[in-house]
Amino acid sequence: MLSLLSIFGVFLLLCILLFFGAVYMESSKAEYPPGIACSAELRSLQRILSVFLVLSIAPWRNVYDKLCRHVSKRAGVVLVSVGYRLAPEHLYPAAFEDCLNASIHFLRTALDFGVNPSSVITCGDSAGGNLTAAVSQALVTRKDIPRPLAQVMIYPVLQMIDFNLPSYQQNRAVPLLLRERALFYLMTYVGRGDLSVSTDVLNGSHVPPDVRKEFSKWLSVDHIPEEVAGYMRCTGYTPHTMAAFDKNLYEKLKQVFEPSCSPLMADDTVLGLLPKSYILTCEFDVLRDEAILYKKRLENNGVSVTWHHIKDGFHGVMSFYDQWVCESGIQAMDSIVGFIKDA
Repeated sequence: MLSLLSIFGVFLLLCILLFFGAVYMESSKAEYPPGIACSAELRSLQRILSVFLVLSIAPWRNVYDKLCRHVSKRAGVVLVSVGYRLAPEHLYPAAFEDCLNASIHFLRTALDFGVNPSSVITCGDSAGGNLTAAVSQALVTRKDIPRPLAQVMIYPVLQMIDFNLPSYQQNRAVPLLLRERALFYLMTYVGRGDLSVSTDVLNGSHVPPDVRKEFSKWLSVDHIPEEVAGYMRCTGYTPHTMAAFDKNLYEKLKQVFEPSCSPLMADDTVLGLLPKSYILTCEFDVLRDEAILYKKRLENNGVSVTWHHIKDGFHGVMSFYDQWVCESGIQAMDSIVGFIKDA
């Protein structure tokens, strides 16, 4: 009996050491550039997030209730939060279809909740920003329901074409969304989360020649404002040339080029019908540049865009909206609420 207990004790100790070793390895990948907002709090949150990642738990699945209540109270609006299906159990387009169907249903029944259906605003952050953009595009061509008044996109995911935009290079190791983690989440969304294709996708082998040509003008760094892109002269940004096209890889991932998956791919005819828009970006966020490039496409098609850029912000900064130590989180929330109230 003593021998068995000793073996079990050694085994348990090894498991604990392996666990904390894995947590350390995960958290040590992160970098905190000079000037980033509330760095001490961000470090603590990244360590906690690392524990959840090692345990393969998605901690953000149940953290939005308090935030939504806050927005609803401050903006004085009815807020409907859609509990859409999540990957990897439910792959694209499940989440998009859930959000679209929920939006259509609410627009048809808004009066039952005391809401003017012509005053509805779609809103989401990160993956939710992707779904906001995709749903808004899907709704503008419908004739049987009122169109949303506006759309709010908070550091949204908008494309799965180029993972070497300047912001992806600059912020590849900045929490809370490291480049390798972003790529893993996006590939998981379309059923390729085993990372077997990650290197090839990172190099752009999945992008066919015609898409490269058509969208090179939209994904050009020339459209990134100087006040955001000025760092490129001093941080070693390297223009990236995509690797040779791999047709087999394209066949596995061709869904990512659908506008409902990558809203930046939408036709001008659709973009020109979109309502007034709000986009929030953060300097230290891998998703920064695609949101700015989407802003440019919207403006080119006559859409009014309110753009709020947080110069010391990071992906997920809005989660600090109620902490006085993080002025940028409070600023982000104030800007969003202000737009909703004035829309």
